[in-house]
Amino acid sequence: MNIIIPMAGMGKRLRPHTLTIPKPLVPVAGKPIVQHLVEDIAKLLDEPIGKIVFVVGDLDKKTEESLIDLAKSLGALGEIAYQKEALGTAHAVWCAKSALEGKTIVAFADTLFDADFKIDPAADGVIWVKQIDDPSSFGVVQLDSDGFINDYVEKPKNFVSDLAMIGIYYFKRGEDLAREIQHLIDNEIIKDGEYQLPDAFRRMTESGAKFVPGEVNKWMDCGNPAVTIETNSEVLGLKYPKSFTSSSAEIDNSIIIDPCYVGEGATVKNSVIGPNVTIGPGSSVQNCRLENIILQKESRLENAILKDSMIGNKVKVKLNPQKLNIGDYNTIE
Repeated sequence: MNIIIPMAGMGKRLRPHTLTIPKPLVPVAGKPIVQHLVEDIAKLLDEPIGKIVFVVGDLDKKTEESLIDLAKSLGALGEIAYQKEALGTAHAVWCAKSALEGKTIVAFADTLFDADFKIDPAADGVIWVKQIDDPSSFGVVQLDSDGFINDYVEKPKNFVSDLAMIGIYYFKRGEDLAREIQHLIDNEIIKDGEYQLPDAFRRMTESGAKFVPGEVNKWMDCGNPAVTIETNSEVLGLKYPKSFTSSSAEIDNSIIIDPCYVGEGATVKNSVIGPNVTIGPGSSVQNCRLENIILQKESRLENAILKDSMIGNKVKVKLNPQKLNIGDYNTIE
């Protein structure tokens, strides 16, 4: 089994956090998004992973090496491929065409999931979906009477299906997908300046491929700060219902409300944190009350009451305690 992880997008909606690191490397629940994704896929497979190809834009060598090490930790060969131009989802996969051999999974690194799926060995492919209330902003699949996928519709204005594609796909023969992407490129089949994967899927389906939907229990987005904070909460609840505190962290005169994650070398003093707080390695929290927070590495918070916030690396926030002199019948909110 090979895995392709396209992660070359600029992550504009998650700025300013993606000005210095790619979106898939932003941490939630103590790990980069891409690490959660790859590890979760590996746990669900019944066979070893041969190769993991990370499709990136422009990363520093240290970060590329960390991705290679992630693949090694799962017993796989790690490779880096480059997408120099933003030419669409199909083009991103094409940049990793060396991995389009035999059984292949394609998983876009801007979403996380919770599922207990098994790949149907009789299917030519599986497209994982989530039933949603408003499908008008997503690509959806339609099913025939036998439960096979027979069409793909991008952002339907009128209702055609509520099964949204979450960005994770399995193909029994990666070569078949490679052939159809090659067709798109050779014939310049482009929509809005990009080569789109659903166009390749449609050609495969029309040629007789039998794709089935795979449904997930949870689909967690990391597209902007608000939903990334929400995803942090979801992942903490799934993976650390009883809060995780690193053995090298220091907790002094503080209360931790489950679920939380306190990373290596972090310090929490005279504070109440939680629920749903991630504190990155080497960060310090003192005299604070935190709830629904992602605090990245080597940052420092003092005298802060924060909720629903995302704070980057090497940040220093020091607030002064307030002094009030208030008369009768006043309200401060």
